[in-house]
Amino acid sequence: MHYNTVEKGIFLSRPNRFIAHVELGGRREVCHVKNTGRCRELLVPGAVVYLERAVNPARKTAYDLIAVEKGGLLINMDAQAPNRVFAEWAAGGRFLPGTTAVRPEFTWEDSRFDFLLEDGRGRYFVEVKGVTLEENGEARFPDAPTERGVKHLNGLRRVVEQGSRAAVFFVVQMKGVSSFRPNDETHPAFGAALRAAAAAGVGVYAWDCAVTPDSLVIDSPVPVRLQA
Repeated sequence: MHYNTVEKGIFLSRPNRFIAHVELGGRREVCHVKNTGRCRELLVPGAVVYLERAVNPARKTAYDLIAVEKGGLLINMDAQAPNRVFAEWAAGGRFLPGTTAVRPEFTWEDSRFDFLLEDGRGRYFVEVKGVTLEENGEARFPDAPTERGVKHLNGLRRVVEQGSRAAVFFVVQMKGVSSFRPNDETHPAFGAALRAAAAAGVGVYAWDCAVTPDSLVIDSPVPVRLQA
């Protein structure tokens, strides 16, 4: 996926989870943050950030904050990007060879999953999670407790128990990590639910991305470590 006009700035502050103050071209700009997560290790004063200019000139904020530099890593932190790049990637049969349909936002029982894929064998439910947390070369999810994420994993487990295929796909929104694992320190219940889902037959995948200031593309598989 590609962004339109992208400009480089310096992060100053984040008064709330929706907006950030950024120095852009010598002026102070208020921009929309396309990730309502904590991102405390990313959005630190002085960090280099990348902003996409909004198409609608009447918007209250003229820019969206979409990426940040952390040390030697360029990290895409657009929370909407993982589903977009997965949809593009899966439509070409990269995830499920022989894919005949990619249906977003599919409701099953009391859960709404990100995608329902179809091939000659039937249905394949997929939940996509974006990963922006990196520590010592390891990618982790989540960066904050997510009861919604636990519910999704339990739902995927029930899908498999009832005879269909299911997977959770972690889009690591950066390049250069050595592995992925659940962030048990932040949310033990998510890690436990992920291990239970995997034991029941839910696929657990993590892929990194080739990231530039104005693009994001799913690139290579990352080893998954389910145990801490």
